[in-house]
Amino acid sequence: MFGELLSPMHMLFILIVVLIIFGPKRLPEIGKSLGRGIKEFKKATTDIQDKLSDEDASAAKIEKAETEKVAEPMQAPEAKVAPEPQSPETKTT
Repeated sequence: MFGELLSPMHMLFILIVVLIIFGPKRLPEIGKSLGRGIKEFKKATTDIQDKLSDEDASAAKIEKAETEKVAEPMQAPEAKVAPEPQSPETKTT
């Protein structure tokens, strides 16, 4: 279906229509702006993919750290007992 749509005759017809509508002076400008738009789209897509992969990596690190913390049993702190006060000795003379 699409093989017949993009035959050389169809492409030539589309090029002639675009040339008539925009003129020969505007075609390079249109090509440049179309190229810039495609470049910006690819850059934005790459940036979003990088951010998502960074978030996935950081989430994996956090998950790993949480599982390591849970694996260790918690210990209660040792109870410290204050020394008993010594009673003063009385001297009898």
